[in-house]
Amino acid sequence: MRNLIFAINITLDGCCDHTKGFVDEETMDYFTQLTREAGLQLFGRKTYQLMVPYWPEVLKNPSATRADTEFARAFDSIDKIVFSRSLAGVEDRNTRIVRANPGDEILKLKREPGKPILVGGVDLPSQLIQLGLVDEFRFVVGPIVAGAGRRLLEDVSLPEKLQLKLVDSRIFASGCVALRYVKQ
Repeated sequence: MRNLIFAINITLDGCCDHTKGFVDEETMDYFTQLTREAGLQLFGRKTYQLMVPYWPEVLKNPSATRADTEFARAFDSIDKIVFSRSLAGVEDRNTRIVRANPGDEILKLKREPGKPILVGGVDLPSQLIQLGLVDEFRFVVGPIVAGAGRRLLEDVSLPEKLQLKLVDSRIFASGCVALRYVKQ
């Protein structure tokens, strides 16, 4: 069975608003490697529309940093699914829209052979956490207190506490800390 990995950048105070965080070359390299190790990436409409057309455009920009270009290549090459009832179409070649219930679709995807499945954003992962479908959590905590903005998992309602086990951690030169947890 394939693992479903939730990965996101957050600030020390739990803010996951992409405009408030901190991303450096080492953090980009971390997410590039994670993307390369996955076989499929899942998005809700909002996160997908933040990622596309941004990352495909980076590939066309000769002045983009090495780290951004490498992430853009990894992002461009991975198959993607967008869960949306309102999105009319997708702009990149290896993305499909799923209008069905995310829980049912993810159960099917997890049963297929292949590499892990990666999910980012806030709304879709929150739904999947509530359904007990997320197997692994990867947080890169930036050395920032944002003070405002959307908080990670603020709308998640669990039937019982979710106990996780820390299986890996890494400190970046910038002060960011990558944390990897699995369900117990």
